[in-house]
Amino acid sequence: QVQLVESGGGLVQTGGSLRLSCAADRSTFNYYTVTWYRQASGNRRELVANITRDGTTNYSDSVKGRFTISRDNAKNTAYLQMNNLKVEDTAVYYCNAKWHTDNWGQGTQVTVSS
Repeated sequence: QVQLVESGGGLVQTGGSLRLSCAADRSTFNYYTVTWYRQASGNRRELVANITRDGTTNYSDSVKGRFTISRDNAKNTAYLQMNNLKVEDTAVYYCNAKWHTDNWGQGTQVTVSS
């Protein structure tokens, strides 16, 4: 098990940027595949982006070219850099880390206003 704490959410205008962080409480985080999900009100949770232990990344079509997922294994932290934000990016963003166990953070709210 690993505990995850997300931060970096907030209110931003259309076209703005935010960087979300997902901090883990142990160095074995380096072995985990980290995935960012989001869930807008009334919608199902959807995959945004993920990054494997070796740094391979994958993005949903809706964020490709605007969001960048990365990780700093020395800091046990993963990031989601979100640029050119749109109103439809408004959601609660969750960090998931999976290896032998499946672990979730508490979520951080991102609100994009027009």
